[in-house]
Amino acid sequence: MTNATRIDGKAKAAELSAVISAETEKLLQEHNLKPGLAVVIVGEDPASQVYVRNKKRMAEACGFHSEQHTLAGNANQDEVLKLIADLNDDTAIHGILVQLPLPGHLDEHAITQSILPSKDVDGFHYINIGKLTAGDTADAFVPCTPAGCMLMIEDHLGSDLSGKNAVVIGRSNIVGKPMASLLLAANATVTITHSRTNDLPGVVAAADIVVAAVGRPNMVKGNWIKPGAVVIDVGINRIDVEVDGETKSKLTGDVDYDAVSKIAAAVTPVPGGVGPMTIIMLMSNTLRSAKLSLATGVSIGSS
Repeated sequence: MTNATRIDGKAKAAELSAVISAETEKLLQEHNLKPGLAVVIVGEDPASQVYVRNKKRMAEACGFHSEQHTLAGNANQDEVLKLIADLNDDTAIHGILVQLPLPGHLDEHAITQSILPSKDVDGFHYINIGKLTAGDTADAFVPCTPAGCMLMIEDHLGSDLSGKNAVVIGRSNIVGKPMASLLLAANATVTITHSRTNDLPGVVAAADIVVAAVGRPNMVKGNWIKPGAVVIDVGINRIDVEVDGETKSKLTGDVDYDAVSKIAAAVTPVPGGVGPMTIIMLMSNTLRSAKLSLATGVSIGSS
């Protein structure tokens, strides 16, 4: 049997980046409007610093107005909320992203919910979540990772997934639940699985589409996969491996890529699969927010 198609998220993101850059230029020429993205980071978490740097670089590459607001790790709740309130009121900013996780003394829920729904380009506000669940996404933002996953699935299976069985492994608000909503909207029959699911390998084996977002390295084995399935690996796990007698750190997904690629029709690698798509969908949401602000003349969701 031939190996699965390697779904190249980097190449797909580059393709989308070119489209977003062209639309951004058009928006500037025709309306003198530049999409504005503000990223808020609290503290010095090294992984968060890398993610924020990548988002800023991509925003600038797309021609956006980009701001980074860095607060000390001991910043209090009121300081963070004040900054978000200021960004909510700033007409040059169309998207606000708070880099997670936040330091433990801060109330993550209160902070993410304080962002105007019209500027919530991460898609975490309950108004955006509710609209996605109801299938009413005309002026709502879909979380970036599931949105990117959906585009990669559509490239292989088309936009109508009628008759396809999809299994989502993981039930987080950031990936699992919104992913299920998107798959349902595309007419797939969807099962959400998690740590309490009985016979997980058996459930996954019936799936034409598998989305793994559980945070456990190489958990999904080759013998779990239905021949010809499309497998999307959202996991990013850092593990230690031995190379020439030295212990080195490497990134791996939730899927045993080598084994699964012998069975599946298509599978995303880690790194280079879902990651680049998550960042480009953030840019897509920010561009959309700018266009929506132009159409309405006011911030949607403001009162």
